[in-house]
Amino acid sequence: MLLRHRFTLLLACVLPALWPMAGHAGDSAVLALGAGVQRMPAWPGARNDREDPVPYIDVELPGVGSFSTLDGLELEFLHGPALRGGLYGGYQWGRERSDLGALGGKVPSLSPRVNLGGYLEWQINKAMDVGANLSHDTQGAGAYLNVYADTDLPALGPVEEEATLRWSLMNDAAMNRFFGLGTASAAALGVSPWHPSGGSEMASLEYDLFVPTSHHTGVALALVYGRLLGGAANSPLVQQFGTANQWSESLAFIWHP
Repeated sequence: MLLRHRFTLLLACVLPALWPMAGHAGDSAVLALGAGVQRMPAWPGARNDREDPVPYIDVELPGVGSFSTLDGLELEFLHGPALRGGLYGGYQWGRERSDLGALGGKVPSLSPRVNLGGYLEWQINKAMDVGANLSHDTQGAGAYLNVYADTDLPALGPVEEEATLRWSLMNDAAMNRFFGLGTASAAALGVSPWHPSGGSEMASLEYDLFVPTSHHTGVALALVYGRLLGGAANSPLVQQFGTANQWSESLAFIWHP
C-alpha cells in the first residue's frame, strides 16, 4: 500500500534541511528509522478513525536540531546550557472528502499544510523539559501555539517510557478553518452557523513506549488522548457529528545504529 501524498509532502519539505548538517553531529547524535501504522481521528473532532501506514524517523543532532515524524522539525540557534531555541516546522493535517464520510460535500475538505515558526525549550533536568512552539501557516492565515512538558518515566529494565502533556491554541483563522461552519455548510447539516474566536483548542496527554527487540531494533508505541476545548469543543460539527474526545495511536518497528 502506498503512503498518502501528505507524508510524501512532509518528507520532501523537511528532510533536506537536516541531511546537510549530519556531518556536524558528534557521537551523541540519534538516528532511528522504521515503518508502522497510525490510527487517528478521520478529521479533527471526528468520532470515527482512519489508519495510515507511516514512516518513523527520529533524527537528533546535538547543537544543530532534530526532526521527527511525530514532533516536526527544530533547528537550534540558541544553545544555552538549559535553554534552547530556534526555528520550528510542523505539519498540519487536513481532511479529505473520503475522510468526511456522509459529511463529504457538505463540509469543505481541507488540504494539509506546513507551518513554520519558532520554539523555546528549557531543560529542567536530565529527565524533564518544558517548552513552547509558535507557528504560522505557510499557505494561510492560521497561527498555532503549543505549550508542552515532557518527562522520562522510570525505565522497566530495557523498556523506555516517556509522557508528554500538551496545551494547544489557535487563532481565529485556524479555529474557523477546522471547526467553523459557514452559512452553506450549516444549512446542509441543519445546524446554526458557527464562527468561533481564537483560544484553547485541545489539551492532550501522550504516552510513549520503546521495547527493544535486539541491539539495533525495537518496537515504538505512542498513545495520545486529547480533549477539545473552547470553540473547538462547542462547534456543532463536533457536538452533533463528532466528539470532543480524540484518541490517536501509532505502532512502528524501528532500527537504530
